[in-house]
Amino acid sequence: MSAPSAPSAASAPQEPQCRPTVSEREARQVAEAAREQGWRKPSFAKEMFLGRFRLDLIHPHPLPAPEDVRRGEEFLAKLRAFSETRIDGALIEREARIPDEVIKGLKELGALGMKIDTKYGGLGLTQVYYNKALALVGSASPAVGALLSAHQSIGVPQPLKIFGTREQKEAFLPRLARTDISAFLLTEPDVGSDPARLATTAVPDGDAYVLDGVKLWTTNGVVADLLVVMARVPRTADSKGGISAFVVEADSPGITVENRNAFMGLRGLENGVTRFHQVRVPAANRIGPEGAGLKIALTTLNTGRLSLPAMCAGAGKWCLKIAREWSAAREQWGKPVARHEAVGAKISFIAATTFALEAVVDLSSQMADEDRNDIRIEAALAKLFGSEMGCLMADELVQIRGGRGFETADSLAARGERAVPAEQMLRDLRINRIFEGSTEIMHLLIAREAVDAHLAVAGDIIDPDKSLSDKAKAGARAGGFYARWLPKLVAGPGQLPTSYAEFHPAGYRDLSPHLRYVERTSRKLARSTFYAMSRWQGRMETKQGFLGRIVDIGAELFAMSAACVRAELLRANADHGREAYQLADVFCRQSRLRVEELFTRLWSNTDDLDRKVVDGVLAGTYQWLEEGIVDPSGEGPWIADAAPGPSERADVHRPVP
Repeated sequence: MSAPSAPSAASAPQEPQCRPTVSEREARQVAEAAREQGWRKPSFAKEMFLGRFRLDLIHPHPLPAPEDVRRGEEFLAKLRAFSETRIDGALIEREARIPDEVIKGLKELGALGMKIDTKYGGLGLTQVYYNKALALVGSASPAVGALLSAHQSIGVPQPLKIFGTREQKEAFLPRLARTDISAFLLTEPDVGSDPARLATTAVPDGDAYVLDGVKLWTTNGVVADLLVVMARVPRTADSKGGISAFVVEADSPGITVENRNAFMGLRGLENGVTRFHQVRVPAANRIGPEGAGLKIALTTLNTGRLSLPAMCAGAGKWCLKIAREWSAAREQWGKPVARHEAVGAKISFIAATTFALEAVVDLSSQMADEDRNDIRIEAALAKLFGSEMGCLMADELVQIRGGRGFETADSLAARGERAVPAEQMLRDLRINRIFEGSTEIMHLLIAREAVDAHLAVAGDIIDPDKSLSDKAKAGARAGGFYARWLPKLVAGPGQLPTSYAEFHPAGYRDLSPHLRYVERTSRKLARSTFYAMSRWQGRMETKQGFLGRIVDIGAELFAMSAACVRAELLRANADHGREAYQLADVFCRQSRLRVEELFTRLWSNTDDLDRKVVDGVLAGTYQWLEEGIVDPSGEGPWIADAAPGPSERADVHRPVP
């Protein structure tokens, strides 16, 4: 598609372009270009997917500096007092809004600046303590946790911290640390995880850009003061253009928040639809060069994704507390329900999984703070594992509570019982499987990183656009790589009964067999991946079911490793070490069962049959199966019209003073 040339400073801005029409291959190329291409630092998870269990990268468990601990604990104490006395989670659920006085209190506390450097007025907390803070405040109200996370994990502060100029940091970070709420605007009504079709445009006009377009699901957008907006700059003779990132004042002329969206959970979430019509943004507000927007977004998410599993770990702790208290009080057939095996298994799952999830989050966060390792895969695995397990734990709690689990907290209180919001927790956690990369997208993203070494040496062989000479060169490279790599997948420390003996201290559960299992299984995982690539070659990217299972196995192995390393850390520090070893042992045994099932389903599944059924569904072959019902859905298009132009709706933007 040809692009118009940029207007001169004196000319009027051009009309926005129509939504780009791109092929599947072009869309993949855009996503690939946004990836961080190199691996300048070691990665535990990357090595694991290659069949190399580098325990030395995570053990001994990295620890925060004493000064970081002191400052972090001081803030957590203040935040706990605030959460207990100033945040009424039930009120936020009922009124579907975080009270202004709560947001003001968070500003006064400095919570908006937890991750912002002290020289800009922030608290300068580490990733470890930022995540602990989110888990704490999110337990009081998941909506408050989401507000703070969206502001700092993916909002304006994080991309400025990594990519911003000195002038941008000095101009915006002090505001963001104390007074201004930020939001991240990428998604559009017809664009989710396929940014190649992004339609919002940023047309150069002198010393500014003119933004036009519509953004959907703008978390914090209703109350935001500053926005980071992804928009497409048109290609010109002098510039390649591309998707670019801009800091935009939320009260700029031409910006309208057209709707405050409502959801099944997180009812206090200030999430909206934001329209841009001829919005002028100074060129100085562009973050990074033109065309770097997606790379900025993905790099921001490398650590930003850790906020979601942190809050899921907090949710797991709450689920465990309620399960323990309720299951001891409720009796069935002459004994507490916890003593019945069917219920006890659920409690054991919640306890073991909470321990493992906290281990994954703390390990990944500490590695992010140390900055010695590349944690892009670890953070993605943490998000994937945390969001899936968080939902499962909440669902099990609802089941343990029975009818009371399905009943709302207000209804329970109205008839004289403890107002336990178990059903709300399940609703609130459900979005985490979609937020910041759905489970399905996370599978593909992690799978791409997991096979990066293979594509680096053999990718040209299966690339239809490469010449025969390029394929020949790739074949030579691949031959050398696999001649060295494949023999190492045959045997390893996991086959030696004395390996990892330090994880079997006297008087404690023996965790060394689990680490030997992880080592053996990582090699099996690498062999399975190699076999699949050899079998399917260029069609590998279409085998999403297979890739998802490969990634899920990797997530389990990472969680097992983190759980064992954390247990040993707690034992060495005389901090509930015996109990930690027991929880790690139980989690690893549960995890191993899931891993074995996933391996079975790599090759024994219904993927091919499922595709045939889908073809039939789309063709209407099974439309008769839909008879005998009524559809309560309302009228209207499946996807709202997002054509650029002036807004015809009232502005519901309400910044908090």
